[in-house]
Amino acid sequence: MLPFSDEELQPAVMSVIEKVRPSIKLDGGDIQLLDIKDGKVYVQLQGACVGCGSSGTTIKFGVERQMQTLIHPEITVINVPAGFEDKLDQLG
Repeated sequence: MLPFSDEELQPAVMSVIEKVRPSIKLDGGDIQLLDIKDGKVYVQLQGACVGCGSSGTTIKFGVERQMQTLIHPEITVINVPAGFEDKLDQLG
């Protein structure tokens, strides 16, 4: 259980996203924060990252690892496929 509310997490999560965004943009992609629910961070990779075989690695070993290191070790980051933006409860 995270010691923060989802609202308290938002500024820190956005800070990490802004930190990793330049690396993602170098490969022609982008990342957008969709929501934070119960300590799970829902993001969507965009641009060249959509359908890329390395997108799972980007999420787990790039974005999630940074959030776990800088915010809290129990944070989970979930990449939301296009079309599932309104179905977050079905993911992760």
